[in-house]
Amino acid sequence: MTEHSITLDVNQRPVRLTVAADAFLVDVLRDKLALTGTKYGCGMGECGACTVLLDGQPVFACLVLAVEVDGRSVTTVEGLGTIDELHPLQRTFAELGAVQCGFCTPGMLVSAAALLATQPRPTELEIRGALSGNLCRCTGYTKIVEAVQAAGDAD
Repeated sequence: MTEHSITLDVNQRPVRLTVAADAFLVDVLRDKLALTGTKYGCGMGECGACTVLLDGQPVFACLVLAVEVDGRSVTTVEGLGTIDELHPLQRTFAELGAVQCGFCTPGMLVSAAALLATQPRPTELEIRGALSGNLCRCTGYTKIVEAVQAAGDAD
């Protein structure tokens, strides 16, 4: 199997890795960088649990080969905030009870962060559209939408 050396920024930190030619970004983030907030769900880009930002745009890390991110910037849920200073989305998700089992939450947060970066005061329809690739089996999405709206209002 062919291996490649790649350099990228992960959560605003430079990283240099050797990866297999067929390694997916989700596996590299979880297994090589211990960024386990990015979840492996379906492996087919259907559930959104592995959503990360690639150069600021949400992508399914289960569909992106690691070699494709050479020279690029990746932001995972761990890069949104810190334990001492939560991202407004992390804070509103917790405060408004937008988390149940939590499996979908990292992907939801990352997708919502991408939306708020371009549309700080989104409508409910815009939020639902931005989160349409992120599936949640536990909720009816109402509290998630409310948390995204509240985070936009908090800025």
